[in-house]
Amino acid sequence: MNIRPLQDRILVQPIREKEVRKGGIIIPDSAKDAPTEGRVKAVGPGRIGEDGKRVKPDVKVGDKVLYSKYGGTEVKIDAEDFLLMREDDILGVIDSK
Repeated sequence: MNIRPLQDRILVQPIREKEVRKGGIIIPDSAKDAPTEGRVKAVGPGRIGEDGKRVKPDVKVGDKVLYSKYGGTEVKIDAEDFLLMREDDILGVIDSK
C-alpha cells in the first residue's frame, strides 16, 4: 500500500466486530452498527495553523483510535476497506495498558 494522506487527514482501518450469534440467531451485517474503532495506517503532515506554521497531528501510525460513527470517507485499497478522515473526526486514542 502506497498512500500518503494530505494535510490533517488520517487513513484508518476499521476494526470489525466478529460475527456474533445470540441464541442461535445470526445477526446480518445490515443490522450491525458501523464500527467506531480502528487502527491508524497512515498520517498526513498536519494542517497549517492561523500563524502559517504546520500543526502536527496528535495520532501516529499504529494507534488504536475511537472515531465518529459516520466520520470519514470509505475507500478501498488492495481489496481492503479503509476510512480517510480528518483529525477532527477522531475522538480519542485507546491505550492498551
